[in-house]
Amino acid sequence: MTDALKRLSDEGVAIWLDDLSRKRLKTGNLAELVRDKHVVGVTTNPTIFQKAIGGKDDSYDEQLRDLAVRGVTTEEAIRMITTADVREAADVLRPVYDASNGRDGRVSIEVDPRLAHQTEATFAEARQLWWLVDRPNVFIKIPATKAGLPAIAATLGEGVSVNVTLIFSLERYRAVMDAFLTGLEKAKAAGRDLSTIESVASFFVSRVDTEIDKRLDKIGGDAKALRSKAALANARLAYQAYEEVFGSTDGRREPSDRWKALEAAGAKPQRPLWASTGVKDPALPDTLYVTELVAPGTVNTMPEATLDAVGDHGEITGDTITGGYAQAQADMDAIAAAGVDYDDVVQVLEDEGVEKFEASWIELLDTVTASLQDFAQKTGK
Repeated sequence: MTDALKRLSDEGVAIWLDDLSRKRLKTGNLAELVRDKHVVGVTTNPTIFQKAIGGKDDSYDEQLRDLAVRGVTTEEAIRMITTADVREAADVLRPVYDASNGRDGRVSIEVDPRLAHQTEATFAEARQLWWLVDRPNVFIKIPATKAGLPAIAATLGEGVSVNVTLIFSLERYRAVMDAFLTGLEKAKAAGRDLSTIESVASFFVSRVDTEIDKRLDKIGGDAKALRSKAALANARLAYQAYEEVFGSTDGRREPSDRWKALEAAGAKPQRPLWASTGVKDPALPDTLYVTELVAPGTVNTMPEATLDAVGDHGEITGDTITGGYAQAQADMDAIAAAGVDYDDVVQVLEDEGVEKFEASWIELLDTVTASLQDFAQKTGK
């Protein structure tokens, strides 16, 4: 293991783990990653929980048995199980939270993905999850759908920290930042302490290459030379948009007046979080979406395989984002000129993202239902 993860952290990139399971908690693995691999946060999603609870891990059996004996509904059982895991992970990461003045040491839990297009239900569930987990170092994940945007602002306005997920397009990312500012303005008007409210904006990376490369291959010819350029270009332009609102750490760009007013009231910027950073194309370097997306004030949430790859052979060469805006725009222009419809791509990716999480949630419902029925039979309930 090299010190690449430390160098990444030293460059201002917060390293988060994109995974959680009770086994990881009970064996002390999460604590080890925090201690040895510079992990300072955890993200979860419906797919992660489905794999954890639906796998061959017996760590959930005792709680499932108790829930079966009590005769709780499947949905209540899922919330009891998932919030218990998030609460315990938050406790593991609490020293990081305290040491970073609340910046890191965060654990994310997502609202029911079936509510992605329902503003009021999303807002209500976000408040319920915040109450259920009952830890200051939790993030409530809300998807950046059109219906999600006002829910994001309303949730932040309540003083609840939010991880905005499923962001694919630059236009939607700007709308997310606007919702963040609106939420903080609501919180300020309500007299809340803005310094306690954190937020990240999860901008998805690898899925953009997967979808655009598929279209470039279909076009064929010279278009194939543009493969594997879109995801990095898109993310770099997102960071440029971030600097337009929050300014640059080196003084190259001034923050917006709207942000200056909130910052003066104690607010902290909403950090860009690079999500979906595991490489899908085996022909690409397995550290690509980490080493090529280094910039201060960002988060990179990695599956453990990517974390290990970066630790083993990642080459951290400093900032790999801010000097590349012109090339990033040129790459995106060339992809558009080749015939790829960017607006269609990002809409397809958002729709698929919501659908995949819904499918995982439904699969989780089926798994937990079967487990509850099994334990109910065994206990005679």
